Amino acid sequence: MAKTTPNEIDKYIAAFPKEVQEILNKLRAAIREAAPEAEETINYQIPTFTLNGNLVHFAGFKQHIGFYPTPSGMEKFKKELAIYQGAKGSVQFPIDKPLPLGLVKRIVKFRVAENLKKAEAKSKKKK
Repeated sequence: MAKTTPNEIDKYIAAFPKEVQEILNKLRAAIREAAPEAEETINYQIPTFTLNGNLVHFAGFKQHIGFYPTPSGMEKFKKELAIYQGAKGSVQFPIDKPLPLGLVKRIVKFRVAENLKKAEAKSKKKK
């Protein structure tokens, strides 16, 4: 898997209208704050943060911002996410409403802990 630079995400965000760019940049900054050791890349043609595997993805759309914390991230925070449209592994944040950045950070921290735990379990199996 080839590593890409944050510049790729910069290009992705730059393709959107100014007001959407601002929202995407806020979301990116919140994820970065919650997972400073994660790497930024593009997977599935959308911005992705990785740390011992995929952590979270996000994407811009005309009416919403897609946030993809995997099914486990959605399940863990389903009560708080219930007010948003979503699916098994994704949630849609409307563009015309403030992003729930505190919630996003809690989800990302949960995903970091989950991936670190999985990585630790894998390394124990190898020994």
